[in-house]
Amino acid sequence: MSTVRSACMAESINTALADLLEQEPRLLLLGQDIGRLGGVFRVTRGLRERFGEDRVRDALLAESTIVGQAVGMAMSGLVPVCEIQFDGFTYPAVNQLVTQAARIGGRWNGQVSPSLVVRIPTAGGFRGVEHHSESNEALFARVPGISEACPSTGEDADQILRYAVTLGSPVVMYEPIRLYWRRNTPARDPEPASSPTAARVVRRGTDLTIATFGAITHEVLEAAQALVPVVDVEVVDLRWVAPLDMDTVLESVGRTGRLLIVHEGSKDVGIGAEIAASVVEHGFDALRGPIRRLAPDRRAYPPANFEKDYLIGVQEIKDEVLVMTK
Repeated sequence: MSTVRSACMAESINTALADLLEQEPRLLLLGQDIGRLGGVFRVTRGLRERFGEDRVRDALLAESTIVGQAVGMAMSGLVPVCEIQFDGFTYPAVNQLVTQAARIGGRWNGQVSPSLVVRIPTAGGFRGVEHHSESNEALFARVPGISEACPSTGEDADQILRYAVTLGSPVVMYEPIRLYWRRNTPARDPEPASSPTAARVVRRGTDLTIATFGAITHEVLEAAQALVPVVDVEVVDLRWVAPLDMDTVLESVGRTGRLLIVHEGSKDVGIGAEIAASVVEHGFDALRGPIRRLAPDRRAYPPANFEKDYLIGVQEIKDEVLVMTK
C-alpha cells in the first residue's frame, strides 16, 4: 500500500484509487476515457496499465448508462467507482441516481447495501465552455439515500473516497476542477476532522464564522488572512453537504456570534439557505447580527470571457465581512 500523500488533489485521488483497487478485488472504475486517456484531467492516469481493462473500464458516451451499469454492479456485490466527465454532464444520469441508486436501501429494506461512488469534476475558474463549469451540489443534497461530499484539499479527497467505498450506500463526490493540480494553497489549521463526515474548522477566529466548501474555501482563507488584524475570521470547511455537519457550524457561531455562508453554486435554494435556516432554528440566541449569504445569482454559468464577473472573489468576501462587522 502506498504511504506517500500529495497535497495535489488529482494525485491524492489517483493514489487512493490505486490503493483501493489493490485492497478490494470487488472494486472497479468506470467512466468515459478513464482508461487509456487517464480521464480528462488525468486523475486515473496509469491505473488501467497497472490493474487491467477489466478493473478500469472505458465506458460509452452515455452518462445514464455509466451510472445505470454502476447501480447493477453495486447490487451484484461489486464496488463501482464511476466518473462523470463534468458536472454539467450529470443531467442524463439524474434518473439513475435519484430513482434507482438512492432508493435501493429502502426498496430492499436494508437487505441490499450497495457501495457506489460517483465522482464528478465540478465548479469553474478554468475558462471552460458551456456545461463544463457548473456547481450543482444542491441538486442531489436533498435526495434521501444519497450522501454528497465536496472536498477542498487532496487530503480530504483521499479520506472521503476511502470512506465512501465502505459506506454501503451511494455517494456523490464533487471534485473542484481548478484544485486538481494546484499545489500552492492557503495555510489552514492542521487539526483533523472528528469523523469522516464531519466539517473541519480550518481557521480559528473570534469575530465572525464563514461556512464554506469546495474550491472557494481557498478564496475564503485568503480573504480571512488579508483581514488580519481588522477582523478575526473563523473558517469552517463543511467537506460534506449531505449530511451537513451542523453541530460544528453551530459551535463556531456560538463562539463568534456572526455567520457568513459562501459557496460557488447559485444562491437561490442553495446549500447556504439550508445552513442559514438551521442556524436560525437551533442557534438563534447566539447571533449578534443577521446571517448573510455570498453566492452567485441564479443564472446559467457564463461564457469564459465573463467568468470573473460570475465567480465570488477574495475582495468580495472581504467586503462582505467588513459590512457584517462594522
